[in-house]
Amino acid sequence: MTGKLPTVIRPSASEIKNSKLDERNVEIAVRSLHQDGLVVVEDVIPHEHINQLNTKMTEDALALQARGTDGPYNYNLGNLQQDPPPWAEYFYPSIFANKIGTQITSSVLGPRPKWTFCSANSAMPPLSGSSQQPQRQPVHSDADFAHPSHPFALVVNIPLVDMTPENGSTELWLGTHTTHGRDTQEGAHGDRASGRIRQQVMDQWKADAQNPFRGGECQPPVKKGSIVIRDLRLWHAGMPNLSSTGQVRVMLAMIHFASWYRNPMRLEFAEDIRPVLEELDARGELGLEVPVDWVSVDKARKGYLDRGFGNSYDFDQAAR
Repeated sequence: MTGKLPTVIRPSASEIKNSKLDERNVEIAVRSLHQDGLVVVEDVIPHEHINQLNTKMTEDALALQARGTDGPYNYNLGNLQQDPPPWAEYFYPSIFANKIGTQITSSVLGPRPKWTFCSANSAMPPLSGSSQQPQRQPVHSDADFAHPSHPFALVVNIPLVDMTPENGSTELWLGTHTTHGRDTQEGAHGDRASGRIRQQVMDQWKADAQNPFRGGECQPPVKKGSIVIRDLRLWHAGMPNLSSTGQVRVMLAMIHFASWYRNPMRLEFAEDIRPVLEELDARGELGLEVPVDWVSVDKARKGYLDRGFGNSYDFDQAAR
């Protein structure tokens, strides 16, 4: 894999303390998202919060893996769609409402983006005793529908462990978010394998001498504690987890939509998260619109692992 690597921002100690990037780093982030479709910001989330969430989500991932073909897998059984536990015990604002992440997304999308999707992608090691090795996903775009040619949705990815090519760091095709639309894809919107990029299109992209991203894909390592912000339109692929330690690789995936984008999805959180969000908003530290269907803690605990696979969600916007 010889493609261009993503831009990595390393905030200063004062930026991390204040949970706010300076103007220069915001400019770098915005430019990288417009040009590359992705940016990485390192060391902005406390590891103790990540570790506690990862312990719970690893346990949940193994339970989902045991469901086999009845589980919420994406393209293949080695890549699971998995919601984080939606009650206050595991709801760390440093993770789910990270101010630096929102500072960047609102700089691109406009003020108070709508947060309407909160899930994760988990790259699973092989089941014990299984001879079947994990497989890669096809190169695809999550925007598997007719969509605007300008930014409208940014995915905030947060790895709960160090991501490496060995444990399934995501394959990225930087620069593909602005040049290709639905006509380059295979599979109907909502199918388990929708959004696949046609092989001929990928070959042309890699061979184009005028393409500043010539060389194609990359699979960069990303440190725990980082935030990865990705344009929803960018080509990418989940990769197999071949870790020799059997480590589960969980990567949170939250989507911030522009306030004008008419996506009707809503989050489902337990009632005990409501005061956390209300307090953040009252202090001016949320910076997001958060449409939520509030449920009891008991209902949240019973239902959060029974979600759909990734492509069953509809990221399109409603008709006018």
